[in-house]
Amino acid sequence: MDSIVRRGSIHLPAQRLTASGVEVLDEVVAEEVAVALVYNGISHAVMMATPCDLEDLARGFTLTEGIVDKPSQIYDVEVEELDVGTGARGIEVRIEIAGERLAALRERRRTLAGRTGCGLCGVESLDAALRPVASVSAGPTIARAAIARAMAALPAAQRLNRENGASHAAGWATADGTLVAVREDVGRHNALDKLAGALARERAAGDGFVVVTSRCSYEMVQKAAALGAVAIAAVSAPTSLAITTAGQAGLALVAFVREGRLTVYAHPERIAA
Repeated sequence: MDSIVRRGSIHLPAQRLTASGVEVLDEVVAEEVAVALVYNGISHAVMMATPCDLEDLARGFTLTEGIVDKPSQIYDVEVEELDVGTGARGIEVRIEIAGERLAALRERRRTLAGRTGCGLCGVESLDAALRPVASVSAGPTIARAAIARAMAALPAAQRLNRENGASHAAGWATADGTLVAVREDVGRHNALDKLAGALARERAAGDGFVVVTSRCSYEMVQKAAALGAVAIAAVSAPTSLAITTAGQAGLALVAFVREGRLTVYAHPERIAA
């Protein structure tokens, strides 16, 4: 059966087995493809991702991974679908960056071989994996009600997850909890990178915080700090390294945001009851 791509979701046949027998289904599932990021002609990273908002993914990854220092050092992004054989397809995203940043990238020559949900695969050294995190400058105190408001608004913006039930989301909210941007992907890190890219492209960040539909790991904190977020709020649990890193960055880490409650693990002074 030929698949029908729907901007990140795909129709595929399946069978439901029940006590009543077999039911043939046309299921909507999350699409996942190999995406290669190529800088000035040099392949740097390959990850599994949802094939939508890939320009945002490229810009966000480039910024949050410190490949460039500022959005203006990204000159151009082009996306091309490739046939990689055996009926599979891949996507190459070509990013043109400033010459001095390419020189720095060549110097460190890190190769990532990513897979869904993994943000550090292929990093060649512990120093590269646990690089210093950006410090978050002083910003507004975020009310507990604002976090709850942003998290409550997130499901309505999760078009892909409503279709396929397998996509994470990352959103940016203003200090009062107004959700202004959301991006989705099968990988939680990819969703946050897509959000970073969208904010950089629109120059729309300002003071605010990140909300995510996943657990909160070190990489999520590192990327939120690179965005200059006051806080990151997650539906699920944090890891110990995420808490330590948030403490070092000056970033409030909030988790288990659900059913009218939340738990603050780092910088509670940034969160108002």
